[in-house]
Amino acid sequence: MRTDLLATCTFGLEAVVVRELAAMGYPAKPVGTGRVSFEGDARAIVDTNLHLRTADRVLIRVGDFPVGGGDEGFDALFEGVRGLCWERWIAPTAAFVVSGRCVRSVISSEPAVQRATKRAIVDRLRSAHTVETLPETGPTVRVEVALVNDHATLTIDSSGSGLHKRGYREGTPGEAALRETLAAGLVLLSVWRPGRPLVDPFCGVGTIAIEAAMIARRIAPGLSRSFDAERWLDCGGQPLIDRDLWEDCRSDARAQILPDRVRPTIHAGDIDDRALALARINAQRAGVDRDIHFVRRDALELSSTLDYGVVITNPPYGERLGGDEHEIESLYRALPGVFRRLPTWSFHILTGRLDMEHLFGQQAHRRRKLYNAKIETTYFSFLGPKPPGMERMEREEDAPEFEAGPTGVDGVADVDAVGDVDGEAGAQADSDVGTVAGAAGSDTTPQRGPSRPSIPPAFGGLRERDEREAEEFARCLANNLRHLRKYPSRGITCYRVYERDAPDVPLIIDRYEDHYHAVEYERGGGHSRSAAQQADWADLMRSTIARVAEVPIGHVHLKEKHRQRGLSQHERVSEEGQRTIVREGEGEGGGGLRFEVNLTDYIDTGLFLDHRLTRAMVRKEAQGKRFLNLFCYTGAFSVYAAAGGALHTTSVDLSNTYLDWAHRNFALNGMGGRVCRDREPSAKSPHALIRSGVMEFLTSARNTYDLMIIDPPTFSNSKSTDADWDVQTHHTELLTRAAHLLGPGGVIYFSTNFRRFKLDEEALSALRIDHPPTTPARNGAAHKASSGHGAGGAGSGGSGGSGGEGEHALSIREISRQTVPPEYRNTRIHRCWRMSLVPVATMRPPRSPTPPLSPQSRGTRSEPPTA
Repeated sequence: MRTDLLATCTFGLEAVVVRELAAMGYPAKPVGTGRVSFEGDARAIVDTNLHLRTADRVLIRVGDFPVGGGDEGFDALFEGVRGLCWERWIAPTAAFVVSGRCVRSVISSEPAVQRATKRAIVDRLRSAHTVETLPETGPTVRVEVALVNDHATLTIDSSGSGLHKRGYREGTPGEAALRETLAAGLVLLSVWRPGRPLVDPFCGVGTIAIEAAMIARRIAPGLSRSFDAERWLDCGGQPLIDRDLWEDCRSDARAQILPDRVRPTIHAGDIDDRALALARINAQRAGVDRDIHFVRRDALELSSTLDYGVVITNPPYGERLGGDEHEIESLYRALPGVFRRLPTWSFHILTGRLDMEHLFGQQAHRRRKLYNAKIETTYFSFLGPKPPGMERMEREEDAPEFEAGPTGVDGVADVDAVGDVDGEAGAQADSDVGTVAGAAGSDTTPQRGPSRPSIPPAFGGLRERDEREAEEFARCLANNLRHLRKYPSRGITCYRVYERDAPDVPLIIDRYEDHYHAVEYERGGGHSRSAAQQADWADLMRSTIARVAEVPIGHVHLKEKHRQRGLSQHERVSEEGQRTIVREGEGEGGGGLRFEVNLTDYIDTGLFLDHRLTRAMVRKEAQGKRFLNLFCYTGAFSVYAAAGGALHTTSVDLSNTYLDWAHRNFALNGMGGRVCRDREPSAKSPHALIRSGVMEFLTSARNTYDLMIIDPPTFSNSKSTDADWDVQTHHTELLTRAAHLLGPGGVIYFSTNFRRFKLDEEALSALRIDHPPTTPARNGAAHKASSGHGAGGAGSGGSGGSGGEGEHALSIREISRQTVPPEYRNTRIHRCWRMSLVPVATMRPPRSPTPPLSPQSRGTRSEPPTA
């Protein structure tokens, strides 16, 4: 006898259930959110319970009818239920339970609906079975009444426990594990077919990999469990569905199982040892443990020697497991860079991060809305090229599935909305070669597939214009290197070699002996590459630099630099900690000074090459001087001053990291034993490294200095201090305090790379510092200052006015033209002033600062200066 049946499923999987039923010979159609209608006999009930992979339950639809509201509605409900043929399914002794739900209906009380339905069924059964009582001592029959839009549907559940309970994961579900039915749906919605490589890098307890292996081996998901319907009895106490039918269907299902192992082996990885242990147990229970290779591995290390594989995965998104939001975002941003290593693969990702495309920096080819339990998720598909010999897969790029929402039936995704995933059948027969890198234990031999596919990869890939730009860039770089070829022979081994010479390649490249440090600067309009394409472009630039410069590619370091916005600062870009020692400057006997640079972890390497000439000036002027280096960074200026014969040096910075780095630079030049930390210099230890905020140091310092270098950051919001630093706002106060510590004739070199910086020369020129003429400059001397505007305006030492004999002022001269190295195209890479403390009587009228040369007036790159 034909029976109306319903298969229920997770929202979004209706189309998959329809295809499963069609493959079994049961035409079906979706009739509501998570419901698919079909017809069948007793065998259909058995078959669908045994074989449906994505359905939650198989229900027998007893009947449906409209109901109203109020007492009339309950009367209609009672009479409608009583009029259905319950005796066909419920024996007089059956224990039947009624559950109910009300959705958008006038009757909204589910308990009241359940009670009315139960009474009506009892009334019908007592009459039909001609009995007075229903003992309910027999097998359980589960009845559901669903009121949706004032329409009642009455069903009986033939499955019992949900069909996701296959039996292999009993007792070890995992806190955030996918249901088996949803995992199977992800596999069936993907382009994967047996014969293609499959990897789940976030496997958890292994559900996706296990379901894929069961599909490949044709293992029916319901073989290892029982169902309510096989326990039902008829009026005579005999099985309602013949037990021989159940056994025949199970025998047929066992006969369909493929005995061979899945090839290539399915790979599943996770970093959680406990989850992997559960995954192995689950795979063994499911009978597919030989088909899956589980490996402990960070997903960011994913790679493969196979081609045309598929990644199906459910990465963490923090809904259940919690976790650091920044850490999860960083993970998602890193994944495109991982996936680009697999240019022929396709990727299917289920996640509750609805902003995943934004984090990935590119749109998916398909999107499908699904629910993982009660969590709204999206199944994103990024489709790569198809295996050779297969017809081109329809990618739906013109009409991607942005939302699998209502399309004609209430809340049900259209069957065709999934796309022609069945067109992927018949993957290459020889694809069982190779293995996932690092997955020991596979018995296959790695081989590479064909060269670049005609269809672009899902992640990454280079455009024709990228390769054209690379060639233009190569010509520019080669020309620059040829023009600067004399630098090394003249003792200059660290210098700039490329500065956005090709407009489409906005790199800044500096040479550090046999290493090249390249930084890509953010463009005003951005670029049209995705994050993964950008990574491939960066690799192309690195290989181009290595080829043109004739150095190993490991000696080329490329980073991205984004504009600082608001209170942002440049963050660490790597954790490699790779240190390189370079030489710079002409030392005694012709040898250069040695410095440690870090070319991998930060945009700034530890040695600012634009100050090469400024450091030479400091060394030349340092003989016998007391030297102060504020914002000392890695202490390069201090090392130069020490090498130039400074009496002592004091280096001030708030960062212990930089002070430790400065100490190592002193040690590299044989001065490490003469360095002291956090105390004033002495005859035994003339080089002091002081951890302090610069303003605090200048307020408390009592020594005087003859030579200073002040090269402050444009902006700083260090965690070590409450106050933010801004060079434009604070430079006047900074230089005023510093000038108080200058001895007569002392010099300050002040530099900044803030492009819009305006020196407050008027205020600084008006500064007056009183040095008694009869007393030489002393350490510990207290200096009186006046602004020339009335505060302390009379000077000292008996001198009556602002022009008194002991009064000194700053003579300010911009020297940027002399300090910017000649190979720099950007002549405003920094601006530098020389400020001398001179007697007021000897000062000349201020003159207008000489502007730096424009790039046009400088012409082509100049010859290297003679050492």
